[in-house]
Amino acid sequence: MEQSVVSVDVVALRFWSDDPGLTLGVAARAHPPFEGELALPGVLLARGERLALAARRAVHTKLGVPEAAIGAVGQLVTFDEPARDPRGPTLSIAMWAVVGPHEPNATRWVSFDEVPPLAFDHTRIVGAARGHLSRLLWKDLPFTRALTGEEFPATRAVELSTALHGARPDPANLNRTLATIPGLERTAERRRTKATGRPAAVWAFAEV
Repeated sequence: MEQSVVSVDVVALRFWSDDPGLTLGVAARAHPPFEGELALPGVLLARGERLALAARRAVHTKLGVPEAAIGAVGQLVTFDEPARDPRGPTLSIAMWAVVGPHEPNATRWVSFDEVPPLAFDHTRIVGAARGHLSRLLWKDLPFTRALTGEEFPATRAVELSTALHGARPDPANLNRTLATIPGLERTAERRRTKATGRPAAVWAFAEV
Protein backbone atom coordinates (compact mmCIF):
# COMPACT_ATOMS: atom_id res chain seq x y z
CA MET A 1 0.00 0.00 0.00
CA GLU A 2 1.27 3.48 -0.90
CA GLN A 3 2.00 5.43 2.27
CA SER A 4 0.97 9.05 2.71
CA VAL A 5 3.10 11.92 3.93
CA VAL A 6 2.01 14.64 6.34
CA SER A 7 1.87 18.32 5.42
CA VAL A 8 1.23 21.23 7.74
CA ASP A 9 -0.78 24.05 6.14
CA VAL A 10 -1.23 27.28 8.06
CA VAL A 11 -3.93 29.93 8.21
CA ALA A 12 -1.70 32.84 9.23
CA LEU A 13 -3.74 35.72 10.65
CA ARG A 14 -2.91 39.40 10.74
CA PHE A 15 -4.79 41.95 12.87
CA TRP A 16 -2.42 44.84 13.47
CA SER A 17 -3.53 48.02 15.20
CA ASP A 18 -3.60 50.01 11.94
CA ASP A 19 -5.27 47.25 9.89
CA PRO A 20 -8.90 47.85 8.90
CA GLY A 21 -9.77 44.22 9.59
CA LEU A 22 -8.62 40.64 10.03
CA THR A 23 -6.73 39.10 7.10
CA LEU A 24 -4.89 35.87 6.27
CA GLY A 25 -1.66 35.42 4.33
CA VAL A 26 -1.24 33.67 0.97
CA ALA A 27 1.73 33.58 -1.40
CA ALA A 28 2.58 32.26 -4.85
CA ARG A 29 4.10 28.77 -4.90
CA ALA A 30 7.72 28.70 -6.04
CA HIS A 31 7.73 25.05 -7.17
CA PRO A 32 5.45 22.48 -8.86
CA PRO A 33 2.77 21.39 -8.48
CA PHE A 34 0.71 24.57 -8.98
CA GLU A 35 3.84 26.68 -9.47
CA GLY A 36 2.94 30.37 -9.44
CA GLU A 37 -0.52 29.80 -7.95
CA LEU A 38 -1.53 31.25 -4.61
CA ALA A 39 -1.57 28.93 -1.61
CA LEU A 40 -1.48 28.88 2.15
CA PRO A 41 1.99 28.54 3.64
CA GLY A 42 2.70 24.84 4.06
CA VAL A 43 5.58 22.43 4.62
CA LEU A 44 6.03 18.70 4.93
CA LEU A 45 6.36 17.59 8.54
CA ALA A 46 9.95 16.57 9.24
CA ARG A 47 10.74 13.40 11.15
CA GLY A 48 10.44 14.13 14.87
CA GLU A 49 9.21 17.69 14.29
CA ARG A 50 6.39 19.07 16.42
CA LEU A 51 3.37 20.54 14.64
CA ALA A 52 3.79 24.00 16.15
CA LEU A 53 7.40 24.18 15.00
CA ALA A 54 6.43 23.06 11.49
CA ALA A 55 3.71 25.73 11.39
CA ARG A 56 6.18 28.41 12.39
CA ARG A 57 8.64 27.16 9.78
CA ALA A 58 5.94 27.34 7.11
CA VAL A 59 4.98 30.92 7.97
CA HIS A 60 8.63 31.98 8.11
CA THR A 61 9.81 30.30 4.90
CA LYS A 62 6.71 30.67 2.72
CA LEU A 63 5.41 34.08 3.83
CA GLY A 64 8.75 35.61 4.75
CA VAL A 65 7.58 36.53 8.24
CA PRO A 66 10.44 36.94 10.75
CA GLU A 67 10.39 34.22 13.36
CA ALA A 68 10.15 36.82 16.13
CA ALA A 69 6.89 38.16 14.61
CA ILE A 70 5.10 34.79 14.72
CA GLY A 71 2.98 34.73 17.87
CA ALA A 72 0.66 32.02 19.13
CA VAL A 73 0.11 28.87 17.05
CA GLY A 74 -2.55 26.17 17.33
CA GLN A 75 -4.11 23.18 15.59
CA LEU A 76 -7.36 23.30 13.65
CA VAL A 77 -8.44 20.21 11.70
CA THR A 78 -7.06 17.36 9.56
CA PHE A 79 -7.81 16.83 5.87
CA ASP A 80 -7.42 13.28 4.58
CA GLU A 81 -8.72 13.36 0.99
CA PRO A 82 -6.33 10.93 -0.79
CA ALA A 83 -6.32 12.96 -4.03
CA ARG A 84 -5.73 16.37 -2.46
CA ASP A 85 -2.11 16.42 -3.73
CA PRO A 86 -1.25 15.34 -7.31
CA ARG A 87 2.12 14.04 -6.09
CA GLY A 88 0.44 11.32 -4.05
CA PRO A 89 -1.49 10.73 -0.81
CA THR A 90 -0.86 13.57 1.62
CA LEU A 91 -2.48 14.08 5.00
CA SER A 92 -2.86 17.79 5.75
CA ILE A 93 -2.96 19.10 9.29
CA ALA A 94 -4.33 22.65 9.24
CA MET A 95 -2.93 25.04 11.84
CA TRP A 96 -3.51 28.68 12.76
CA ALA A 97 -0.87 31.26 13.58
CA VAL A 98 -1.09 34.92 14.56
CA VAL A 99 1.46 37.20 12.93
CA GLY A 100 2.66 40.42 14.53
CA PRO A 101 3.91 43.60 12.82
CA HIS A 102 6.95 43.26 10.54
CA GLU A 103 8.38 44.82 7.39
CA PRO A 104 6.17 44.42 4.29
CA ASN A 105 7.07 41.69 1.78
CA ALA A 106 5.47 39.82 -1.11
CA THR A 107 2.83 38.20 1.06
CA ARG A 108 -0.74 38.93 0.00
CA TRP A 109 -3.15 39.52 2.90
CA VAL A 110 -6.83 38.94 2.17
CA SER A 111 -10.03 38.86 4.19
CA PHE A 112 -12.01 35.65 4.64
CA ASP A 113 -14.67 37.08 2.33
CA GLU A 114 -12.18 37.85 -0.45
CA VAL A 115 -10.01 34.72 -0.59
CA PRO A 116 -8.87 34.12 -4.21
CA PRO A 117 -8.76 30.60 -5.72
CA LEU A 118 -6.02 28.65 -3.95
CA ALA A 119 -3.93 25.62 -4.91
CA PHE A 120 -4.56 22.11 -3.60
CA ASP A 121 -7.61 22.09 -1.29
CA HIS A 122 -6.53 25.27 0.46
CA THR A 123 -9.76 27.11 -0.33
CA ARG A 124 -11.62 24.35 1.52
CA ILE A 125 -9.13 24.56 4.38
CA VAL A 126 -9.76 28.29 4.73
CA GLY A 127 -13.52 27.75 4.79
CA ALA A 128 -13.28 25.09 7.48
CA ALA A 129 -10.75 27.13 9.45
CA ARG A 130 -13.08 30.11 9.61
CA GLY A 131 -15.72 28.05 11.38
CA HIS A 132 -13.24 26.61 13.86
CA LEU A 133 -11.64 29.99 14.56
CA SER A 134 -15.02 31.64 15.12
CA ARG A 135 -15.66 29.09 17.87
CA LEU A 136 -12.24 29.73 19.42
CA LEU A 137 -12.66 33.50 19.54
CA TRP A 138 -13.40 34.75 23.08
CA LYS A 139 -13.10 31.18 24.41
CA ASP A 140 -9.48 30.21 23.69
CA LEU A 141 -7.39 32.76 25.59
CA PRO A 142 -4.05 32.27 23.78
CA PHE A 143 -5.78 32.67 20.41
CA THR A 144 -7.91 35.63 21.50
CA ARG A 145 -5.09 37.45 23.25
CA ALA A 146 -2.70 36.98 20.35
CA LEU A 147 -5.20 38.74 18.07
CA THR A 148 -6.44 41.52 20.35
CA GLY A 149 -3.26 42.35 22.21
CA GLU A 150 -3.30 43.22 25.89
CA GLU A 151 -5.87 45.98 25.40
CA PHE A 152 -8.29 46.92 22.67
CA PRO A 153 -11.26 49.21 22.01
CA ALA A 154 -14.68 47.59 21.74
CA THR A 155 -14.84 48.45 18.03
CA ARG A 156 -11.91 46.09 17.39
CA ALA A 157 -13.81 43.30 19.10
CA VAL A 158 -16.71 43.98 16.75
CA GLU A 159 -14.37 43.82 13.74
CA LEU A 160 -12.92 40.48 14.87
CA SER A 161 -16.30 38.91 15.48
CA THR A 162 -17.61 40.16 12.15
CA ALA A 163 -14.60 38.83 10.25
CA LEU A 164 -14.81 35.33 11.69
CA HIS A 165 -18.58 34.90 12.01
CA GLY A 166 -19.45 36.63 8.75
CA ALA A 167 -22.05 38.85 10.44
CA ARG A 168 -21.87 41.88 12.71
CA PRO A 169 -22.51 40.92 16.35
CA ASP A 170 -25.08 42.55 18.59
CA PRO A 171 -23.03 45.01 20.71
CA ALA A 172 -24.86 44.20 23.94
CA ASN A 173 -24.38 40.46 23.50
CA LEU A 174 -20.71 40.96 22.62
CA ASN A 175 -20.15 43.09 25.73
CA ARG A 176 -21.70 40.35 27.85
CA THR A 177 -19.39 37.81 26.22
CA LEU A 178 -16.32 39.96 26.85
CA ALA A 179 -17.32 40.37 30.49
CA THR A 180 -17.16 36.59 31.01
CA ILE A 181 -13.55 36.21 29.77
CA PRO A 182 -11.19 35.48 32.67
CA GLY A 183 -8.77 38.33 33.29
CA LEU A 184 -10.46 40.73 30.84
CA GLU A 185 -11.86 43.94 32.29
CA ARG A 186 -13.61 47.00 30.91
CA THR A 187 -11.54 50.05 31.78
CA ALA A 188 -12.63 53.64 32.35
CA GLU A 189 -10.73 54.72 29.23
CA ARG A 190 -12.48 55.55 25.99
CA ARG A 191 -10.55 55.66 22.71
CA ARG A 192 -11.49 57.20 19.38
CA THR A 193 -11.14 54.75 16.51
CA LYS A 194 -11.02 55.00 12.71
CA ALA A 195 -13.91 52.56 12.40
CA THR A 196 -16.57 54.85 13.88
CA GLY A 197 -14.81 58.10 14.70
CA ARG A 198 -16.46 57.98 18.12
CA PRO A 199 -14.81 57.15 21.44
CA ALA A 200 -15.15 53.46 22.30
CA ALA A 201 -14.79 51.61 25.59
CA VAL A 202 -11.38 50.00 26.09
CA TRP A 203 -11.00 46.44 27.37
CA ALA A 204 -7.76 45.22 28.91
CA PHE A 205 -6.36 41.94 30.17
CA ALA A 206 -5.11 42.02 33.73
CA GLU A 207 -1.38 41.50 34.19
CA VAL A 208 -0.47 37.93 35.09
